[in-house]
Amino acid sequence: MDELDQKIIWHIQHFGRSSYAEIGGAVGLSVSAVNERLKKLEKQGVIAGWTARIDPLAAGNGVLAFVYVLIERPEHEAAFHALVRDEPAIQECHHVASDWSYLLKVRTASLLALEELVARKIKALPGIPRSQSIIVMSTAKETAAVPVHLSQPT
Repeated sequence: MDELDQKIIWHIQHFGRSSYAEIGGAVGLSVSAVNERLKKLEKQGVIAGWTARIDPLAAGNGVLAFVYVLIERPEHEAAFHALVRDEPAIQECHHVASDWSYLLKVRTASLLALEELVARKIKALPGIPRSQSIIVMSTAKETAAVPVHLSQPT
């Protein structure tokens, strides 16, 4: 991935609805060159997909929590992973190096819904003796943008 690719990635992460002409103007390429590079970046897996960012509160999911989960034994992980994949409220799942096994990012409509998820779905699985939920009161920054190392963004 060269510097032009990095500029394109930076641009589309910050201005996702830009036309190929607008991207080309920002990075100094023709429309066809932008098209080719974007196709190449998708084929290489650098661009994993295209999506809209939705305001969670406007979508009715005003509760954000991070949930630590402890799994006792490796044989219990498959059922946990299946739940994580199938549960839309779980936005992220990270295997962590700590006293806990996993860290989840969870969005729900209410505290009751969070309690249902943790107590009746996650902790109901075999091999999960405990969890710890951290409820977010406010958010100063949240982004899905991946840092792109440019000398100076355009």
